[in-house]
Amino acid sequence: MKGIVIVAPIFFKIFMAPWVSGITLFPFIILKDKESLNKPDLIQHEQIHIRQQLELLVIFFYLWYIIEYLIKRIKTGSWREAYRNISFEKEAYAHQHDSNYLKNRPFGEHIYWL
Repeated sequence: MKGIVIVAPIFFKIFMAPWVSGITLFPFIILKDKESLNKPDLIQHEQIHIRQQLELLVIFFYLWYIIEYLIKRIKTGSWREAYRNISFEKEAYAHQHDSNYLKNRPFGEHIYWL
């Protein structure tokens, strides 16, 4: 599954920080603006999150994500460093430029990034 892509500028204006361009809330990939539709790396990044969410039956993805973020936030003291070091984000950033990644991605690959 690649996700259902929607553009929702009002959602971003109300709920998201100005620097955020996309978010995945299974099964949706929500983008900030129409220009984001032309950013293959962003779409790939969010599609990797779709796969991660499917593997963990969605709810366990969000629980793991929040717990991992909180632990790393306490360790680092920095929201940005904590976010960038979440295993799900590390995997997605590392492979967002590889359009073939999801074709060969092993199940549970985010574990490698812990």
